Amino acid sequence: QTSFYGRFRHFLDIIDPRTLFVTESRLKEAVQLLEDYKHGTLPPGVTNKELNSVSSLTVFQAIIHPDTNETIFMPFRMSGYIPFGTPIVVGLLLPNQTLASTVFWQWLNQSHNACVNYANRNATKPSPTSKFIQGYLGAVISAVSIAVGLNVLIQRANKFTPATRLLIQRFVPFPAVASANICNVVLMRHTELEEGIDVLDTNGNIVGSSRIAAKHALLETALTRVVLPMPILVLPPIIMSILEKTSLLRSRPRMILPVQSLVCLAAFGLALPLAISLFPQMSEVST
Repeated sequence: QTSFYGRFRHFLDIIDPRTLFVTESRLKEAVQLLEDYKHGTLPPGVTNKELNSVSSLTVFQAIIHPDTNETIFMPFRMSGYIPFGTPIVVGLLLPNQTLASTVFWQWLNQSHNACVNYANRNATKPSPTSKFIQGYLGAVISAVSIAVGLNVLIQRANKFTPATRLLIQRFVPFPAVASANICNVVLMRHTELEEGIDVLDTNGNIVGSSRIAAKHALLETALTRVVLPMPILVLPPIIMSILEKTSLLRSRPRMILPVQSLVCLAAFGLALPLAISLFPQMSEVST
C-alpha cells in the first residue's frame, strides 16, 4: 500500500462487484479467519495466499467499515459504487436536458455521493447528524446552482451554433459535480478540522488528536473527489460525440443510449480505482 500500483491492485479487489453477493455466513467465516490469524490460532492448512484471496481479506475490507467494524449498507460500499452509480452518470450526461431533469439528476447524484461519503467516513470521532445534513444540502445546492447557471449561460450565448451548444452542454456536469463534491466533503467533515482526528504510532496505538492530520486528510479526500468525476464526466461526452457520427449509430439511433451506458460504465470502472488509489488510507505526518 506504500506505492500507487500496490494501492491500485488493492482497490481493484475492494471494488469487485462480486463481494456484493457475499452471504452473511460467508462474511462471518472471513471475519473469524482473520481473527484467528491475528491471535495466531489459524486452522491447520490455511496459507497466507488463502488469507489474501477474495474469500477472506478482500471480503472483510470490502464490506466492513475499518473504524466501526460494522457492515456497510450494500449500495454505499465501494464495490457498489459503480453498479449503483453508473445509471446516475448516464442520466447526468443525457443530451438536451431540461431544467427539471438537470435538477433531478444533480440531486440524485449528490444524494448518492453523500450516502457513500457518510458510509465510508472517518469514524474515529463521532460527528453529529446535523453536519451530515449540512454537507448534503450544501452539495445539492452548489451542484444544482452551477449546473443550471452554466446551462442558462450556454443557452443565451448567441455565438454558438446549436451543435456546438449541445456539445458544450455535455461537459456542464463535471464542474458542477466536482465543486459540489468539495463542498460536500468540507461541510460534512468540518468537525474534524475543529476537533482533529486520532493519530497513531507505528504500533497502532492512539497517541492523540490532531487538527493538522485532519487538514491533510480532508485535502487529500477533496482532491480525490475532483479527480474521480473527471474521466467519468469528461471522457464519455468526447467518445460519444465521435461515435454518434459513425454510420452504425446514425442508422440505429436507439443504440445511442445502450452504447453511452457501456462507455460510462467503462469510464467509471477506470476512474474509481485510479482516484481512490492516489493517496494511502493511512498517511504519515511529521511529529
